[in-house]
Amino acid sequence: MGSSSFIERRRMKYALVVLAAVAVVTPFLDDYYQTIVTRSFIFAIMAISLDILMGYTGLSSLGHGAYFAFGAYSAAILATKVPGVSIFVLFAAALGLSCLLAAFLGLLAIRAVGVYFLMITLSFAMVVWGLVYRWHTVTGGDNGIAVLNIPTFLGMPIGESTPFFFFTFGVFLCVLSVLYILVQSPFGKSLIGIREREARMKMLGYNTWLHKYLAFVISGTFAGISGMLWTLQNRFVGPTDVELVTSVEALLMVALGGPSTLVGPIFGAFIITFLRYWVSLYVERWYIILGATYIVTVLYAREGVLGKFEAIMARRRSRANSEPALPQSQKQTTESHT
Repeated sequence: MGSSSFIERRRMKYALVVLAAVAVVTPFLDDYYQTIVTRSFIFAIMAISLDILMGYTGLSSLGHGAYFAFGAYSAAILATKVPGVSIFVLFAAALGLSCLLAAFLGLLAIRAVGVYFLMITLSFAMVVWGLVYRWHTVTGGDNGIAVLNIPTFLGMPIGESTPFFFFTFGVFLCVLSVLYILVQSPFGKSLIGIREREARMKMLGYNTWLHKYLAFVISGTFAGISGMLWTLQNRFVGPTDVELVTSVEALLMVALGGPSTLVGPIFGAFIITFLRYWVSLYVERWYIILGATYIVTVLYAREGVLGKFEAIMARRRSRANSEPALPQSQKQTTESHT
């Protein structure tokens, strides 16, 4: 546990350096690339929230599109129906509704395990998508909802690309900080214990059902924030934004970047978002590239891109440390030739 905490802290330090560099460079990019980076952070929030359930608790879910939908549609409906609504009200609505949905669905889903848990969460996502698609009077059906007016943040307009990027980046850092504290806490360690050996955790007296249920609710609640940010950034939400692909991509972000660490899903979110919005400019069937990337990852880097990179660096350090030192006479000869 102590070693894993040290490794996670070291990962987080390096990640923060990289993220700070991204925050410095992004305002100098054009609007299109700023949009891609902003969306990467939005999907990174959904990916790290899913990782609490998938990576730390060992419960792979295909239902995060449902919480994303509740966050996105709650923001769209309030922003269009309530004149002058505060952005903090949008936050409260997205968090509250996603939390209530996760609390209800968790009562049903936590009873299942393995592939059955995956199937039941998939069913939840499909039900919510059907609700969005059919409930025309509230969601606009397949026409969706266009959000023309973006609320200000503490009196500052955030509708343009650069201000909205910094707003999203700030929200992302807040979510990352909260989830980092969570996974480093005794509760986070208990989730890892449940993932590794649930029966032993029960023998030690842990209420594993309650721990998994709380992880389910927390994971769904934070996914709602990503939906709210998506609506404000995209200024539109429709059924295609919350269909099954959204849930699948979130799962791929975690698997591709590296589960069981908050840093890995962030890399996964950036990789898939850039494939979707940058590679798709040049390759129409970009899903083939995404599929090939995922197949290569599963075959040669099951621990994800981050895990594979760390394994390569660890082997290099080990090889460098194990090289025998030159004898003193040979060392002097080498220095004299030099």
